[in-house]
Amino acid sequence: MSDTSRLGIPPEMRAFAQKSVDEAKKAFETYMDAAVKALSTAEGSAGAIQEGTRELGRKAMGFAEDNVAASFAFAERLVRAKNAEEVMRLQAEFAKAQMQALAEQANALGETAAETAKGATKPRG
Repeated sequence: MSDTSRLGIPPEMRAFAQKSVDEAKKAFETYMDAAVKALSTAEGSAGAIQEGTRELGRKAMGFAEDNVAASFAFAERLVRAKNAEEVMRLQAEFAKAQMQALAEQANALGETAAETAKGATKPRG
């Protein structure tokens, strides 16, 4: 099977798909830059946000960025897949990796939230 007929997808469609992934990735990076700036602005406003809440927000933003980056990497690998078997293998690997990452992220966020709650209930003296 030649490169041009992988999965029966014409080279023009592959190029269009790659361009779409690249554009979406660039748009997400712009969004993340704006979100990080907004978070920084919120952090600086009059001490209304406690450190635990800021840490929770930072972790959540980092996890969101990691997850979207993993999705874009997956999409880029799919665009280059040579056959249906490779697509299925890539899908299984991605699903497994994301489930593990989500479990780890949920645990980390839970620990941070518990620490924040614990700190909020400490008597101030």
